[in-house]
Amino acid sequence: MNRILVIDDDVELCELLTDYLVPEGFDVETVNNSNKGIERALSGDHDFVVLDIMLPGLNGFEVLRILRKTSNIPVLMLTARGEDVDRIVGLEMGADDYLPKPFNPRELIARIRAIRRRSETGKKEEEQTAPPERITVGDVDLNTGTRTVRKTGKNVDLTAVEFDLLDMLLRFAGHVVPRKDLVSKVLGRGLDPFDRSIDVHVSSIRKKLGHKVKGMERIKTIRGIGYLYALLKDKESGK
Repeated sequence: MNRILVIDDDVELCELLTDYLVPEGFDVETVNNSNKGIERALSGDHDFVVLDIMLPGLNGFEVLRILRKTSNIPVLMLTARGEDVDRIVGLEMGADDYLPKPFNPRELIARIRAIRRRSETGKKEEEQTAPPERITVGDVDLNTGTRTVRKTGKNVDLTAVEFDLLDMLLRFAGHVVPRKDLVSKVLGRGLDPFDRSIDVHVSSIRKKLGHKVKGMERIKTIRGIGYLYALLKDKESGK
C-alpha cells in the first residue's frame, strides 16, 4: 500500500508531484488547505503525508502538532531552502524527514520509499522475510512485530524513523554506531556533514525515554563518530 497525501497550497506543485508519483505506483491525494489536510491525514486512508510548512491559516508546524497528538503516520516536511531552523523544528516536533524546496521529484520518491520501507505499514515482502523480534536493553523493550516500544512497562510513542533508529542502537547496545551507518540504514541516504537530521531524532528519543538510566547517559554522543546506547551491567551477576 502506497497511499500518499500531499498537503500544499501550491496547486501546480501538487499536480507535478501527482504526475511523478502515480507512475511510480503511488495513489496520490492532494489537499490545498491545512484544515482539510488534517481531516484527511487523520482519516486512516493514507500511509504517508507530504506536508508543506508554508501553508495559509494553520502552518505546517501547527498541522504536524495536531497530527502527532493522535497519529504516528510518517510525515515528510517540505521546507524553504536554507531555513535550517525550520528543518530542526519540524524534526523535533515529530516529522520523519524533510526536503528543501525546490527539489528533484526523484529525491522525494527516494525519501518516501526509504521511510515507508521500514515503517509499520512497510512492504509485505519485508514482513514475510523478517520474523518479529523482541529486543530488551535495561528498562526498554522493543518489539519489531508490533513496532511498539515500552519503557518500564509503559508505551512510548515514536515516529517511524525514531523506531528504526532506536532499533539499530539497541541491537548494538554497548558499541558505537557510526552516524554514516545510521543515516544510511535509517534515512536511506548518504551522509551529508551539514545534515543534522539523525542528531535531532536522537535528541527526540532521549527526551521520550529519559536522558539517563541508572545514573548513566542513555545514548552517549561519541564526538566525530556516532552514538552509543548504554549497556548496563547487572551488579549482582556482573554481567
